[in-house]
Amino acid sequence: MTAHSAGAFFRTTFDGEPDLIASAAGRVNLIGEHLDYNGGQVLPMAIERRTQIAIRHARNGSSVAASSSHRAVGRFDAERPERAGHWWDYVAGVADSLRREHVHVPQFEAAVWSDVPSGAGLSSSAALEVATGTALNALAGASLSLKSIARAGWRAENEFVGVPCGIMDQFASALGAAERALHIWCDTEATEQVPFTAHVLIFDTAVKRSLRTSDFQRRREECEEAFRRLRKIHPELKNLASATPEMVRDAHLPEPLDRRALHVTEENVRVQEAVAALKESGTIPGELLYASHRSLRDLYQCSTPELDWFVEEASHIPGIDGARLTGAGWGGCAIAIGTREALDRAAAELPEKYERAFGREPRTWITRAAAGARVEQPA
Repeated sequence: MTAHSAGAFFRTTFDGEPDLIASAAGRVNLIGEHLDYNGGQVLPMAIERRTQIAIRHARNGSSVAASSSHRAVGRFDAERPERAGHWWDYVAGVADSLRREHVHVPQFEAAVWSDVPSGAGLSSSAALEVATGTALNALAGASLSLKSIARAGWRAENEFVGVPCGIMDQFASALGAAERALHIWCDTEATEQVPFTAHVLIFDTAVKRSLRTSDFQRRREECEEAFRRLRKIHPELKNLASATPEMVRDAHLPEPLDRRALHVTEENVRVQEAVAALKESGTIPGELLYASHRSLRDLYQCSTPELDWFVEEASHIPGIDGARLTGAGWGGCAIAIGTREALDRAAAELPEKYERAFGREPRTWITRAAAGARVEQPA
């Protein structure tokens, strides 16, 4: 996909040229699931699929947003946006968030084009938010950093759209770099780029999931309660991820709080081990990925039969080093890491077997770590 995609859609929609085009990447999380909102460490990467937004100053006194993926066109006041319950809330919410950062957001016309699939766990919403923030920052002549734009997208999703997510998705979409994974400390927002040159197979199970309708909010509440109980014993703890697995075991938390807390604390250790391995050898040990998936399946209980099937089938293909679900779970995508030949074989063989088993047609992509947000050349 090139900037011409959004540019052509803009010209068709608004009968004119955009002032600029910005884009941001989707993401996969290599390891560190459900840690961002628990103050832990995560290791995502930006992928080669992107969301573009072509934009210009509005020709009248209101803002308009159109999407090639949605029929409905959003109209709102960028200076005082109100939640509408439609897709353009992600765009309007970013305008509202930037306004709170004292960015003078003008009324604008925007056309969105994306090849990041929605509902698959590849952060299509974060890509839209960060692309919007990058575009509006440039349109307004402001100079916010990419990290500030990522925070604006995070606030839009949490406070305007109403989805209580952590910072990982927006940070990965904004700050990703080619051949690098992004190590994020979610409690401090510190980041570092870690070399990662491997190919990754993304397998979309075609089971759509929504953080609104899944057990995501319940898991957050369970983690908060587990932290509250642990902090009575260990008042020095700053968040759930700062506890150790030994602390969790010794606390004898009630079910299911013990399992949720054990996943968070053990997964945080796995992230640190994965980062150390990448720095030393350039690869992530496959057993870390498999252990992460087992924990998400058994302790956090956010996997599905379809995700489990893929991980099991991938593990039998020679050259596949490891596999796990990625994203929040409850549907969406899984990943596998291995040789390019092994990933090509998995992408060729597994979809047909999967469709026979589940009656759904999956999608697959092989990707590498890609660049995050940027302003593109106008089409």
